[in-house]
Amino acid sequence: MIQEFKKFAMRGNAIDLAVGFIMGGAFGAIVNSLVNDVIMPPIGLLLGKVDFSNLFISLSGISYATLEEAKKAGAATINYGLFINTVVNFLTVSFALFLVVRQVNRWAAKPAPAAEPVTKECPYCLSVIPIKATRCPHCTSQLEA
Repeated sequence: MIQEFKKFAMRGNAIDLAVGFIMGGAFGAIVNSLVNDVIMPPIGLLLGKVDFSNLFISLSGISYATLEEAKKAGAATINYGLFINTVVNFLTVSFALFLVVRQVNRWAAKPAPAAEPVTKECPYCLSVIPIKATRCPHCTSQLEA
């Protein structure tokens, strides 16, 4: 069983998955920093530092000034402001990730154009012959130009 586990763990797929997972975590930290430290401050400045986190509905019928007060009192609440914050954060992270991936794709090497074929198959004997051949050297059949 140990040998079987060792064989499984050392396969390329498992190691690739582990490396991808670790790199994904590190890349996630970069994207979160980009969003929180670079993108969100100007957006917050433009929107006048709007904070949705204190938007909630108290289900107990008692009015509370802040969500913190409602939580301290143990009141049941629908925290739609936190949901809005989460959606805005998701959209911002998604857009930032789109921009980063788009730029990385631009840096990636472009695939070389496919080379022109230099050989073809004889339609009579199926031998591989030069593309410019007019007669097959194997079966001596006349080929169409």
